[in-house]
Amino acid sequence: MHRKTVESTALKSIGYDAEKHVLELEFRESGDVWQYLNVKPAVYKKMMESESLGSFFVNKVKGVFDENKIK
Repeated sequence: MHRKTVESTALKSIGYDAEKHVLELEFRESGDVWQYLNVKPAVYKKMMESESLGSFFVNKVKGVFDENKIK
């Protein structure tokens, strides 16, 4: 999945597959890449528009969606 680099202290890059509803996040500190499943386009849109990507992740994604570590 193609990810784009973002300005965030927590995240390095973000990708989204709108057909499969998969959000892919690369974390800045660890370099780990995780996929979050069944993420609706509206959630991705709100995340990308949020003031803090890291805070949005902690409050609206982590522990809410099924996840898979891919790297």
